[in-house]
Amino acid sequence: MNRRNFLRLSPIACTTVLPFVTKGEATPLAPPSPQPAFQGEKSKLKITSARLVQTKPRRPVPTYTPAPGSFSPNESEVANPMSIYPEYKAKRSLFYPDPGQLAGFTVEIATDKGVKGYGSGGIAGGLIVEKHLTKLLLGEDPFNVEKLWDIIWRSTMYYGRMGAVIHAISGVDLALWDLIGNALGMPVYRLLGGETKPRIPAYCTGNDVEQHVQFGFKKLKLGLPHGPADGREGMKKNLELVKRTRELLGPDGEIMLDCWMALTERYTLELVEMLEPCRIYWIEECLPPHDYEGFGRLRAQIKSTRIVTGEHEYTRYGFRYLLEHRAASIWQPDIHWCGGLTELRRIAALAAAYDIPVIPHLGGSRDAMHFIMATPNSPWAEFFMPPPGAPPKSTSASKRTTI
Repeated sequence: MNRRNFLRLSPIACTTVLPFVTKGEATPLAPPSPQPAFQGEKSKLKITSARLVQTKPRRPVPTYTPAPGSFSPNESEVANPMSIYPEYKAKRSLFYPDPGQLAGFTVEIATDKGVKGYGSGGIAGGLIVEKHLTKLLLGEDPFNVEKLWDIIWRSTMYYGRMGAVIHAISGVDLALWDLIGNALGMPVYRLLGGETKPRIPAYCTGNDVEQHVQFGFKKLKLGLPHGPADGREGMKKNLELVKRTRELLGPDGEIMLDCWMALTERYTLELVEMLEPCRIYWIEECLPPHDYEGFGRLRAQIKSTRIVTGEHEYTRYGFRYLLEHRAASIWQPDIHWCGGLTELRRIAALAAAYDIPVIPHLGGSRDAMHFIMATPNSPWAEFFMPPPGAPPKSTSASKRTTI
C-alpha cells in the first residue's frame, strides 16, 4: 500500500469513539481507555524488523560549560534514598550505572512497505527488546497496537510486570504509535482524539530559580537538597531555598518540591509544617514508591499541600494500588517507564473516573506531549531548561511570555 492509500484512511482517526457502556448496562468502576478509531482497520503492513538504533537530533543544542553552581539533578546534591550512605550522598551519579551501561534505548520498528516508527524506553530495557520481544512482533500488523501490547505483556509476566521489562514494552509501544502516525500522515495526538486545550501550560524543574523566573515561568519545581540524613539543619536549608524561591516568584506563582523517594513519614510531616507559610502546591514522591500505606496516611493528615507520586510506578495495576490506598492527589507516570502510550491512556482513564489529574514525569519532552494535548485530565507539562551559562544568542530572553 502506498502513502496515498494510507492517507485515505486518515478520516477514520477522527471518528467518534463508542461509549464505554450500552444502554441498560451498569457503569463500570473504572472505564477502559477509548479504543482508537483505526483499531479495526487492516493496514496491510507487516512488521519486518525491530532493532535498537542510536539517534541524534537534526539540530543539536550547542555545547557549553554551565555556569559555576548550576543545578543538575544527577550532579548536584539532592535528597535521595542513598543519602544515608555518606560515600553516595553527594550526587546520584555516584550510584547510577556507569555511562553507557544499562542505559535507556531507542527501538526502530520497520515494515514491508518502508514505513518505520521509533520509540524510546527506560533503563536496561533494550536487551529485552532484542532478545525476546522482537520475535513476537515480526509479521504482525503494527496497527494492532492493543493486541501487540497484550502479547508482549503476557509473554513477559513470568519475569517482568515492573522495572526493566516494562521499560522495554514502553519503547516498543511508542515505536508502534509513531509508525501508525507516520503511516496515516497524522500527529499522534490527533489519533488519540485531537486537541483538548489551546496550549499546554508548563512548569519548570530545577533549582536555577533566577533563570527560570527570568524566562517567565510561574510554576517551579525544586529538587529538595536535604533529607533525613541532614537532620534539622538540612531542613532549615530546605526552608531557605523555598523562601528564596517564593520571594523571586512572587505570591501568585506555584512551588512544588521533588523529594525523589528520600523522606520518611515523620520527616515529611515536619517539613510540610515548616513550609506551610510558603504555600507549596505539591510535595512529590516523598516516600519510597512501594509505600502505598504511608502515602495514604500522609495524604489523610496533610491539608496544606498535595501529596503526589507515580514517576516510579508501573502499569495500571500499580496505579490501582495508589487508588485503593487514596495515596496521591495527582498521578505522575513516565511514558517511557509505565508501559508506553497504550498503558498511559489506561492509567489516565482510571484516574479520570475519580477526577485525578495525570501530569506525566518529563511530560514536556517528546512523546508525552501528544498524550497531554489529547487528554482532558492532563493539565500541565514538566519542562527542563538547559543550565545557565550559555552564550547569549539574542536579547529576547527577558521578553518571553509567561508560561
